[in-house]
Amino acid sequence: MKALLLVDVQNDFCPGGALPAPFGDEVVPVINSLLDSFDLVVASKDWHPPQTVHFEKWPPHCVRDTHGAEFHPGLKAEKIDKIFLKGTDDKDDGYSAFEATNADLTDYLRGKGIKQLFVTGLTTEYCVKESVMEALRQGFETFMIEDAVKGIGVHPDDIPNAISDMQKAGAKMISSYDLLKPN
Repeated sequence: MKALLLVDVQNDFCPGGALPAPFGDEVVPVINSLLDSFDLVVASKDWHPPQTVHFEKWPPHCVRDTHGAEFHPGLKAEKIDKIFLKGTDDKDDGYSAFEATNADLTDYLRGKGIKQLFVTGLTTEYCVKESVMEALRQGFETFMIEDAVKGIGVHPDDIPNAISDMQKAGAKMISSYDLLKPN
């Protein structure tokens, strides 16, 4: 059994948002094309309180119950089986989807018989990377779908270094084309 994980495909991480990946919205059509190819689709959301220590490091973003915290409007969110909320506490950064506070992602995936996890979303060098690394630590065979993630790229090496770190830890890089091509 395989699952697709959508990490933080939220308005604030897309162009025009509070903390945008410059091309973050480009992941939406790629992710939408993949949704029907998976046994299970799960998603994470940053779901910050209005006041949090997290905003000492970052501009306020993805404040719960705001437009910025909602999924990108082009995302076929009705295909998501379960949403995991992270960064929900004042002392909690919530980079990894596995840090969700409304449900335990590891237990949920194991309970559904998932062995392989395919990761998409925003942003490559932060929440995607941390989610991939934790998936590996939890024992899932983990793939990052390269054309379904985007980064912020504050520094020129941030994204390539994140990808290298994920590969060194055991993540496999794959493209949506490889998943969608006929056998």
